[in-house]
Amino acid sequence: MIRYAPPLILLPAMGCDGQLWAKQVIDLSDVTHPMLGDLTVDDTLEAMAARVLAHAPPRFAVAGVSLGGYVALEVIRQAPERVQRVALFGTRASMRMRPRTVAEQGLLATAPHADPTLTPIVSGPVQAMAERVGAAVFERQQRAMLARPDISAAIAAVRVPTLVAVGEYDRICLPAEARELADRIPGAPLHEIRNCGHLAPLERPGEVTQLLRDWLQG
Repeated sequence: MIRYAPPLILLPAMGCDGQLWAKQVIDLSDVTHPMLGDLTVDDTLEAMAARVLAHAPPRFAVAGVSLGGYVALEVIRQAPERVQRVALFGTRASMRMRPRTVAEQGLLATAPHADPTLTPIVSGPVQAMAERVGAAVFERQQRAMLARPDISAAIAAVRVPTLVAVGEYDRICLPAEARELADRIPGAPLHEIRNCGHLAPLERPGEVTQLLRDWLQG
């Protein structure tokens, strides 16, 4: 018997669009209603979160990668009563970062790791997403990240079932940094995804789908 989960809002990483979550949108549609949040318009995390909330159902689960994870935390800070669950991929406990160009961010996201056959599979879609999103949006998203280095209040607001996951070879959010985030959220497990970099939903779609399915129905 299928147990239906709350609606699921999926938030992409910096310089990415809905293609990042394409497999999960399809593969989780039997247990939830997946929808994509738009992080391309606003230049602050607060405004991004407010836009997500304005288009969200009254109650929902939210999952984000990197920038999407920070926006998910801000969504909880703004409206904790509306969020039932949160999943954070490649998300750190601190937003301090070195400014990067689109090209540098892409190189870090698709850097070769233990599965060399995966890199060319990922690099094409990542480049296509970056081109669709465009440099202007990337710069806007980066400004939003740099303007809000302290997310302690947002992390402290999390009081719902939480999944924290990170790629074994993530060079943007190191596993130790994801562990720090998980340690600050009561009851949050950390899942390290083997042979994976920063963009887990694209790199390891089957494993990410199963993690989300278990988290949604847990």
